[in-house]
Amino acid sequence: MNLKRLKQYLSDAGCCSETAGDIIRMCEAGNMESALLLMRKDRCRLMEEMHKCGRKVDCLDILIRTTEKEIKQVNH
Repeated sequence: MNLKRLKQYLSDAGCCSETAGDIIRMCEAGNMESALLLMRKDRCRLMEEMHKCGRKVDCLDILIRTTEKEIKQVNH
């Protein structure tokens, strides 16, 4: 993969500049295994963020359903 494309993918993936720089340096040095390990680590970080957001959405869904039920009870 060319360096320009790698930088763009890392940026699009939301990698912080420090992590992206580390990955790029590892790739430039031919240390692809270490770069892959760091990419997988950052992927895990992103997955955890996604799950946290999902739990927040679940909480809002509960609040919405509860509020809708309360409104229906008051109106009937």
